Amino acid sequence: MKEPLFLNSVLQEKIWGGDHLKEFGYDLPSDKVGEYWAISAHPHGVSTIANGEFKGQKLDQLYASHRELFGDSKKEVFPLLTKILDANDWLSVQVHPDDEYGQKHEGELGKTECWYIISAEPGAEIIYGHNAKSREELAEMIKSGDWDHLLRKVKVKTGDFFHVPSGTMHAIGAGIVILETQQSSDTTYRVYDFDRKDDQGNLRELHIQQSIDVLNIPGDKVPENQVKTEKFADAEITTLVKSDFFDVYKWQVHGEHEFTKVADYTLVSVLDGEGKLTVDGNEYPLKKGAHFILPSNVENWTLSGHLEIIASNPQPNQMKNY
Repeated sequence: MKEPLFLNSVLQEKIWGGDHLKEFGYDLPSDKVGEYWAISAHPHGVSTIANGEFKGQKLDQLYASHRELFGDSKKEVFPLLTKILDANDWLSVQVHPDDEYGQKHEGELGKTECWYIISAEPGAEIIYGHNAKSREELAEMIKSGDWDHLLRKVKVKTGDFFHVPSGTMHAIGAGIVILETQQSSDTTYRVYDFDRKDDQGNLRELHIQQSIDVLNIPGDKVPENQVKTEKFADAEITTLVKSDFFDVYKWQVHGEHEFTKVADYTLVSVLDGEGKLTVDGNEYPLKKGAHFILPSNVENWTLSGHLEIIASNPQPNQMKNY
C-alpha cells in the first residue's frame, strides 16, 4: 500500500532545555526539554510508526526488515535524524567527527548537520567556527580558556539556515528553536561548557583531545550555501543545502501543490500551519508538529492548505530537482 509513515517520537530532557516545544503540541514531562527526536532510528531515541500497515513498529526495525520502502538502500543504518531543539540556555561548545574518525573511535557515523532557525529571540547568537589558524594555536587557546578570541559568534534570526559540516566548532545560543537535519549519530565532543554543573553538582565531561583532533583548521572557513527558491502558483520550494549526506528543502504551500519524488524517500516536518496530505487518493490531516516519511513507493503526493515544511532526503540522489 502506498501511504506515508507518520511517527511518534522521543522527547529528551537537557540541562539547557525549556518548554517551547509545547507549541508543537507535544506533551512535555518538564520545563527542561531540549530535544524532540522527530524522525529517528538511532538507539538513543527511536521513532514509532503511528499509522497504517506498520503501526507500532519501530523505525529501526522497519528499516531493517522492509528495505524496499527506503529504495533498497545499502546503508547499514537509517542514515538521517531530524530533531527540533529548544535552547533555553547555551548548548555546550562542541564539534562532531567525520565518518572515518567516528567509526574508528566511537563505532558509529560521524555527524554533519544543518540548522533551520524556527524562532530566535532578539539578539540571539550561535557559535559557528573559530579563529585559530593552526592546530597548535587551537590547543593553546583552548587550554588557556581564551574563549573570547577563539569563538566566532554570529547573530541569528527566524528563517536563517546554517550548514554545519563535521569538524565545525559550534553551539546554539539561548532563545533559539531550531530544526536540525543530521547524520544519524549521537557522538559529540564538548570543548567548553561554561563551567556549568548538573543537578548533582558535577561538571559535564569535556573531550579536549578529541576536539583538537577533529576541529577544522583554519576554523573560520564555513561553507557557502547556494540557497535557491522556485516560485509556483501555490507554493515556494527553496533548496537550503545539497551536501554529501543530505539534501534539505523548505516547502511553503499556500493553496494546493503537487509533488513528484526526487529521491528514494523523503523526511517531512511540519513547522507551521495546517492542511492536508493526499497520497494515492487518501487524505491525511497535517498540523504544526507533525513528522512523517514518504517511502519509496510514494511517487506523487499533493499538499494543500497553508503549510511551512522542512523536507530532506539522504544521498545518493541522482534524480531531478523539485
